[in-house]
Amino acid sequence: MRLAFASAFLALAFPISALADGERTPAPAGAKVFIIEPADGATVTSPVTVKFGAEGVEIAPAGTDNPNSGHHHLLIDSAIPDLNSAIPKDEHHVHYGKGQTEATVELKPGKHTLQLLLGDKNHIPTDPPVESPVVTITVQ
Repeated sequence: MRLAFASAFLALAFPISALADGERTPAPAGAKVFIIEPADGATVTSPVTVKFGAEGVEIAPAGTDNPNSGHHHLLIDSAIPDLNSAIPKDEHHVHYGKGQTEATVELKPGKHTLQLLLGDKNHIPTDPPVESPVVTITVQ
């Protein structure tokens, strides 16, 4: 009994982050994510309000098992991560697992890139990945 409890606890506390090929959640047909604001090329001040857009997919909290749903991850000054693993959670990969469609982020002065990546209920990119175009901004 203790072994079963410990195994269940470890599985919840430390989910498997790498997947075998073909195990990612299929992306909804025609799904798109995009950054509404700030516009590409904008000069802004920090903190920066970033508004997220989506079409053809329901934005829902992480863990939601609805088909055709997912949630936003904001990539800051980062390339798309490994598609067969959970999206990292750090200062370059910000999770919006409550289904948020807007965020305020602190950025240092200079040029920065922003990009959205749709994650499934387990924070894994869909197949194929649903990603926004990269937006480049300058923070004063």
